[in-house]
Amino acid sequence: MQRLSTTYRGGPLPSIATAIVEPVDGAPAIIETSHQRSQAFGLSPTATPDSRPIGKSDLSLLIEQNRILHTHAVPAMEALYQQIVNTHSMVILTDARGVIVHSLGDDDFLEKANRVALKPGVAWSEQVRGTNAIGTAITEKLATLVHADQHYLAANHFLTCSAAPITDHRGNVIGVLDVSSDQRSFHKHTMALVRMSALMIENQLFSATFEDAITLHFHARPEFVGTLMEGLASFTPGGRFLSANKNGLFQLGLSFAELQSHTFSSLFGLPVSALYDHYRMAAPGLLDLCLPSGVRVLGRAQLRLANHAFQYSLSASNEATEKNAPNTATPAGAARRLSGLRYLRTGDPQLELVIDKVGKVLGRDIPILIMGETGTGKELLAQAIHNDTPRATGPFIAVNCASIPETLIESELFGYEDGAFTGARKKGAVGKLLQANGGTLFLDEIGDMPFGLQARLLRVLQERMVTPLGSSKSIPVHVDLICATNHNLRERMAKGLFREDLYYRLNGLVVKLPPLRERTDLETVVKKILAAEAPGTRYTLAPELLRLFHQHQWPGNFRQLTNLLRTAIVMADEEQEISLHHMPDDFLDDIESAPMADYTPATSNGARLEELEHSAIVAALAAHGGNVSATARALGISRNTIYRKLPNMGRFSA
Repeated sequence: MQRLSTTYRGGPLPSIATAIVEPVDGAPAIIETSHQRSQAFGLSPTATPDSRPIGKSDLSLLIEQNRILHTHAVPAMEALYQQIVNTHSMVILTDARGVIVHSLGDDDFLEKANRVALKPGVAWSEQVRGTNAIGTAITEKLATLVHADQHYLAANHFLTCSAAPITDHRGNVIGVLDVSSDQRSFHKHTMALVRMSALMIENQLFSATFEDAITLHFHARPEFVGTLMEGLASFTPGGRFLSANKNGLFQLGLSFAELQSHTFSSLFGLPVSALYDHYRMAAPGLLDLCLPSGVRVLGRAQLRLANHAFQYSLSASNEATEKNAPNTATPAGAARRLSGLRYLRTGDPQLELVIDKVGKVLGRDIPILIMGETGTGKELLAQAIHNDTPRATGPFIAVNCASIPETLIESELFGYEDGAFTGARKKGAVGKLLQANGGTLFLDEIGDMPFGLQARLLRVLQERMVTPLGSSKSIPVHVDLICATNHNLRERMAKGLFREDLYYRLNGLVVKLPPLRERTDLETVVKKILAAEAPGTRYTLAPELLRLFHQHQWPGNFRQLTNLLRTAIVMADEEQEISLHHMPDDFLDDIESAPMADYTPATSNGARLEELEHSAIVAALAAHGGNVSATARALGISRNTIYRKLPNMGRFSA
């Protein structure tokens, strides 16, 4: 999942998704209008509304009815929460009617929030709660800040709430993302983070809706392709327009209704057949496209088509045939992949960089080499990569080169014919390479592959042909290749243990997973493991144990942490807090004997948020060509605020 930081998937924060909002003296027009509606609903400012949530079965049904929204929103909510943690705040997701579907936040604030029914299963529409950020955002279809006594009900005056509606590909509100806090914890950057998170959810929903389509990612500035500022537009395999996201509509300068009569060719001046040809090249770069307005944009296309078979014969005549066909696009069903790269995002900067890099080479026939210590999650990353590639419907075959005896690894990889060797299975066996045909082959611990076998693997990768043992017939094979190792392959090459030519064939993209001791997301990881190992039970770590976790070197990385927590859950039984006395003896011995890592508390939340605000303004200035006035209008702040935040303004225009 994308993170809310200064480098969204490798690019700067988007201005179009950003608003820095400060509470104003007196009620803005939107608040006054909402108060009038609240009075018309017959609500009294001093009333105490019904705080009872719907029943558990009804809540389960509600979550199921909003399953697609919930699936894509929860990772974004977790990333957003990491940015506001320890600010007496909570992150809330509601359905289209304002009923809370999911929430998470600081324990101390959750207790206060429960007193005013800010919890799952409770409705926060204007009809029930009067003026509030969630209900008013739904009514107005706009991002809304409601601060302190701007709330209609006096019971909610202690709150400050920033909410943004989440819309589908047709512009219909399907939910709301909200951050609610104690009014004394107000931060003017919060609305920007909420709107960016909502846009991120919308973009992911857009991509999931049009999985069997051509989707173009485009922007006039190449550095913004792959960020939240990019436009998205989807088309049928023949080029007929299906839909575009908000930024796509903005850059195209056309309404959704106007775009219904367009094709890929009429919008971007390029036939679909040329698009397919472009991606047949070994290293296709960004597309250079021209909009009907004459503006040139750069783009990258995802060709996620049924059976992943590119139709090279398509031409302009195909587009004309489909031009007036009915729009039959529907959201993707239950078969959607749920374990892609976005679900690995937990806020750690090193891991985010790895995911960003990997995301840029998906579907490009570039081998990926994952480096990292044992237990850092190399196979988990490989599986997530596979799930996000065009070959996701194909098999994912994992081979641990270190665990298979050297005498058997050749037959395991390449297969064999009947009678190829003593003890061979009757009728032979299909090797792992052919099992992976049409999917992904993951070679774990590739550094331990026998030297003599490396030459044969290199030949297969170059020729894309496999010859089973005992056979004279070669079989074509097409796989995405991902390798992993905990060795330094350059050192093994120097010792003559690894072939140099194979190394340079494997390292199309090399990424390194950080060890657990170097990661900054330990608390998030612990929460995820506890939730996975004990669903429905809320375990927490005692503060002193969490402090030890931060200081521990974790030689076994995530494998060690997972096993440790699994055992601790059993030891804790009905106790909700896992403490030091629940830890196994070998962990306690490690703590006593191993040197402790330095543990420096995270940077204060205020400083982190100031950095985000600064970066958002810089990104907005860049998007508006350095024009301060245009930037101020886009962000909803004054020019003086921009000059105050960025004192070195010499290179920007007024």
